[in-house]
Amino acid sequence: MNFVLRTVAETGSTNEDMKLLAREGAAEGLWLRAERQSAGRGRMGRGWEGATGNLFASTLVRILPQDPPASTLALATAVAAHRALEEFLGTGRVTIKWPNDIMAGEAKLCGILMEREGDAVVIGIGVNVVDAPRVPGREITCLHALGAAGCDAQAVLEAIARCFSEELVRWRTYGCETTIRAWLGRAHPPGTPITVHLPAGETLTGTFGTLAPDGAFILRLAGGGERAIHSGEIWLT
Repeated sequence: MNFVLRTVAETGSTNEDMKLLAREGAAEGLWLRAERQSAGRGRMGRGWEGATGNLFASTLVRILPQDPPASTLALATAVAAHRALEEFLGTGRVTIKWPNDIMAGEAKLCGILMEREGDAVVIGIGVNVVDAPRVPGREITCLHALGAAGCDAQAVLEAIARCFSEELVRWRTYGCETTIRAWLGRAHPPGTPITVHLPAGETLTGTFGTLAPDGAFILRLAGGGERAIHSGEIWLT
């Protein structure tokens, strides 16, 4: 699939801009990058900030009737981002944390936000390229700190857009089972100790089991049994 990259000097949120473009009929393959973003958002309603030189970008996917569940696009996007970032860091340096954070050890490198807009899914991707924002209680890193000092936000976006176009074709052609296998091969291994904070305030502990066919996180509970997690904050403990 061909893709088009647009860059603006500054915007509030590339996801909000892409949602407007989706309503106006924008086609798949369009990517919007902002050199500076003043009102970005992450998962669970958090702000997503960073210095000029980091990557702030969004794209969209038009959901077709025969497509796999739209929720599993989060997994395909994570695989694409992981593949792209390994091009700058080498293999084995980063992993995926459910559903789509890219981690270097315990430090977050890349975050992804999915939002529905009509028949489209808008996908926002933020990568810390030159600077690691200071977030209380969280470890954050950037590509330059990890040794990829020769890359910039445009090069990272080009790699992500290319990998994403390939993963989107694979997701549509072979279904989410293939995507889930690719995700599992890049994520924390089964048996990893996990704490989950659910949106309603409940906290669960256990270990990572696998992913369900719909992409849900299967937590093996500390007291026995399993729980399918469809939404929540995952902590590797």
